[in-house]
Amino acid sequence: MRMWRSLLFVPANQRRMLDKMNSVPADGYILDLEDTIPIPEKANARAMAREYMAKVVGLRGWVRVNSLTSGYIHEDIEEFVGNPGLAGFVVPKQDSFEDVVAVDRMMASVETRQGLQPGCTPIIVAIESAAGVLSSQKIAAGAKRIESMVYAGGEDGDMNLSLGAIWSSAGPEMMFGRQFTLVAARALDIHCPLDGVYSNIRDLEGFKNDTTLSRRLGYRGRCVIHPSQVGLANQIYTPTAAEIGYYTRVLAAYNDALTRGTASTTVDGKLVDIAMAKTAQRLLDHVQSIKELEALFGA
Repeated sequence: MRMWRSLLFVPANQRRMLDKMNSVPADGYILDLEDTIPIPEKANARAMAREYMAKVVGLRGWVRVNSLTSGYIHEDIEEFVGNPGLAGFVVPKQDSFEDVVAVDRMMASVETRQGLQPGCTPIIVAIESAAGVLSSQKIAAGAKRIESMVYAGGEDGDMNLSLGAIWSSAGPEMMFGRQFTLVAARALDIHCPLDGVYSNIRDLEGFKNDTTLSRRLGYRGRCVIHPSQVGLANQIYTPTAAEIGYYTRVLAAYNDALTRGTASTTVDGKLVDIAMAKTAQRLLDHVQSIKELEALFGA
């Protein structure tokens, strides 16, 4: 499983923004064919996305296709399956198990016709409605090609519209959906569940606080909409030196305890048993994944 601390949305018909991609140290880029692209520009956006896909350093270029109900998703999939440089698709507005099964079958058909192994193209599914939240565990189980799931709860977005809630970051209004989607992803062993965008690009302090909360909840990365958010996301979703040092000592102390015939000990006055050792190992494995990711594109 891959991981991303930051996935930067880039409208696929905006050459000025596309030209800047490789200068922004995002862990991935989402070339957007959906909501940021007006209908008359869809074909142009596809052509430009194909052009720039090959220029992305590392396998970091994702394409957000149009939704199942848009009438454009078939063309998007046909255009990009098997395209050199494609990391995978971000599939928006997944509301049910049936939705993700339909996308999976559509993609498998195209893959088969191109002589590719069905299921070889990864997807990230986006949860953007009340129905999607309640079905998120079934959605995550709907296709083996799913690599992550996004809780798309940005201010005044589709989730707000679906819930009728007033958006806030730290408040309780939308927290159930944010947590439920995360729990569903983790229950299906999704390694890197993703949080959605923080819409106010001028409010970096708010972004920092919201991303810190996101990491505390268990998200391992998020989608971002402006280059100014990338560095903060990468920093916040990366464990600190203090955390790495502590959990390194936790794992060493636990292993030492096992050699002495016991399965528990203490570190800094805190109980350490197998659960804490597994937590430590998960964090250290995550740190290693970040190092490997950064090595791929010379960060």
